[in-house]
Amino acid sequence: MLRVAAVRLVTVLSFGLAITGSRGAAQDAAAPVAEVSAKTWLENRAQIEEYLKTANVVTMEELKVGVTRPRRAKLAPGGPVDGFAWKVVPPGRPAGFWESYKSEIAAYEIDKLIELNMIPPTVERRVDGTVGAAVMWCSPTTSFGQLKGVPTAPARHIAAWNRQLSRAKMFDNLIGNKDPNLGNWLVDPAWNLILIDHTRAFTSDKDLVHKKMDHIDGILWDSMQSLTAESLQAAIGNWVGKGEIKALLQRRDIMKADFDKRIAADPSFIMR
Repeated sequence: MLRVAAVRLVTVLSFGLAITGSRGAAQDAAAPVAEVSAKTWLENRAQIEEYLKTANVVTMEELKVGVTRPRRAKLAPGGPVDGFAWKVVPPGRPAGFWESYKSEIAAYEIDKLIELNMIPPTVERRVDGTVGAAVMWCSPTTSFGQLKGVPTAPARHIAAWNRQLSRAKMFDNLIGNKDPNLGNWLVDPAWNLILIDHTRAFTSDKDLVHKKMDHIDGILWDSMQSLTAESLQAAIGNWVGKGEIKALLQRRDIMKADFDKRIAADPSFIMR
């Protein structure tokens, strides 16, 4: 479930919502596949969070993907999850970009706060004395990188799928995610979009990574507009600084200025 391609989503997603043709048609024509959801955390989030913090790690597998050298921890059978991605990324700029395991946790907490429901449970814990982020391993999923681009959903899912793509782009812009690429966006058999790898988010940069938005989701935008310095401090103050929280709100205000113009010109820009 980790980064397998360095291809950035910014260019790909600029036309991703308009993709139609062979991939979508193939999905519709293929034999029916069980639409299993990998978002199993939605019904027992608190239990999974606690388990990720405390479960004994049975084995730790090196993964040959990702510049942050993540590993996969496997847990004993019988729990609510069977493993997690282990991200040990001390705060800093080892490769010129700000990176921190704490940004993974902050992204998850914001996901909960605005009810995005696209980021798997992510918690801080120690493994063999080392602190890092444990991110629930989601399965079954396939990355956009493995699919060689943004997949087109079958007709029965296309409206919901396009809405999810818009919501994910809005979220990237809000948190200042500087590393959206094809390996970090996952799709499950039920056509749920799942987002991973946010170590480079929550900087003080106010530039928006997704500059072209075809539509925005009204419910998510309402949640984003309700964010305040106080609500953000309570949710992510343990993981990012006040400067980063201020920058998030400034990015939100930049989004608002653009969205207000777009809505005035075309009310259908905002999906309700």
